Amino acid sequence: MLPSFPPWLPWTHLRTCLHSQGLPIQKATRNGNSCSLAILHPPQHPAPRHFNWIVGALTTWLGLNVFLFVYYFLLFDKDKKFYYTRVVLGSALAWARASAKCLNFNSMLILLPVCRNLLSFLRGTCSCCRRTMRKQLDHNLTFHKLVAYSIALFTAVHIIAHLCNFEWYNDSQQAADGSLSSILSDLHQDEESNKWLNPIRSNNTTPAYVTFTTIPGLTGVIITVALILMVTSSMEFIRRSYFEVFWYMHHLFVIYFAGLVIHGIAGLVRGQTAESLKEHNPELCAQDPKQWDRKNKHSQCEEPEFGSIPAESWQWVLAPILLYVFERVLRFWRSQQRVVVVKAVMHPSKVLELQMHKKGFSMEVGQYIFINCPSVSCLEWHPFTLTSAPEEDFFSVHIRAAGDWTEKLNDTFQQQKPKTPRIEVDGPFGTASEDVFQYEAAMLVGAGIGVTPFASVLKSIWYKFQHADQRLKTKKAGHAAFNLDNDTDVVTGLRQKTSFGRPMWNSEFSAVATAHPRSVVGVFLCGPEALATSLQKCCHQYSSLDPRKVKFYFNKENF
Repeated sequence: MLPSFPPWLPWTHLRTCLHSQGLPIQKATRNGNSCSLAILHPPQHPAPRHFNWIVGALTTWLGLNVFLFVYYFLLFDKDKKFYYTRVVLGSALAWARASAKCLNFNSMLILLPVCRNLLSFLRGTCSCCRRTMRKQLDHNLTFHKLVAYSIALFTAVHIIAHLCNFEWYNDSQQAADGSLSSILSDLHQDEESNKWLNPIRSNNTTPAYVTFTTIPGLTGVIITVALILMVTSSMEFIRRSYFEVFWYMHHLFVIYFAGLVIHGIAGLVRGQTAESLKEHNPELCAQDPKQWDRKNKHSQCEEPEFGSIPAESWQWVLAPILLYVFERVLRFWRSQQRVVVVKAVMHPSKVLELQMHKKGFSMEVGQYIFINCPSVSCLEWHPFTLTSAPEEDFFSVHIRAAGDWTEKLNDTFQQQKPKTPRIEVDGPFGTASEDVFQYEAAMLVGAGIGVTPFASVLKSIWYKFQHADQRLKTKKAGHAAFNLDNDTDVVTGLRQKTSFGRPMWNSEFSAVATAHPRSVVGVFLCGPEALATSLQKCCHQYSSLDPRKVKFYFNKENF
């Protein structure tokens, strides 16, 4: 039977409890908006060398994009199969097809960083995934954004190239000067066979008409509109101020992938068939197109015949789509399992605490869940860090009213109703804070409601020392900084008025580096980007170039 541990244990009480369990406190102070807990550490060991997986992964990704673009650009710019296609379209053919390959490649990758169950599996249960590599999984959303930006870039290149293609198709069709491009446009136009090169078969046909009446043109417009809406609604201002807009617009990815799969099935861009190349060498026969004879079987230059390029997008995206569908089915099944709200408490500063129980639910410190309240919105799911310890017989979250959804949720639980509102839970999912106990020294930094993951960490430390858990490597929580409200501290419950300000990070890092000259120090943050930039800069500044000396590793919560 575990001892009771109040979720909002006062700081002085926590310090006393840790002392009583034999945990040697080196320093426990409160200074302005900072609360510091320092615990004596064991003998330190040399810091191991770590490969920079971020640089390696990004270099590999960029290299593959460059390789695909250059390879397919040269293929369509030099291949004999597309000799006559280049006569009509020029280099725009290569630009369109090379960018299309890169689009397919990045569309294959875009869903993988948001497969949260896959990431949690790699982080927590995959034995071949070391800590240094596992830490890079925390950059999944950053990689997701980079891939999205590359899709937007290659889409722009693809659109511009095809706009040029449509214009040159149209010019070749309307030309009556007997040029090679004009002759090629007239080939097989009066036949029912599918051997033509130019998709524009009438002088009255305009590029705009082809755009909105053909499968590639119409799906291209739909894909582009969906992509524009997804990218613009993902801007920081819209995502934070109008989360619902971001949430609903992002689900246009279904339309994007559906359009992408069927975009190329009509085969408007064509090349010479393999059979035709045997009877018609374009590098020789292009010199005198008037000698082309499709009736004379002994002619060395029969009329060339053309075929469509097979649609390939589905081959690139099929596996990621199936993986994502499995992910969504799993999350849906898990979210339908019954959740019992054991306790709901309203704390100061509009913070709602929900203590819940769910059969088979298992968590680690620092993990987060997605919560849905059907009485507020049937479709919206929002992430919240778990504030309970794994050793407790319930799991809890603390929700601050900071938007329409959270305010409605708080109001729903504040209303006196005979029946508690139904809550659906999906998760838990892993974050950087899971590795906090893998470091001998840790610096925990929370800002605002960002203190919640470290409430779980501190409570878990108390439980582990209560039961003498030998697996606990961390013997020092170097700095837990809490940005507090005016009236009370939402974590410690202290009632005195808080003075605003930040710790002197240079002094803090210098002190930790001096106290741990040969340790690997984990720096964990749940807070704004500005603070993340400052801490990351300090991590680089105070990490020694000597692999045997102190190293700071920065970890940030990302949802």
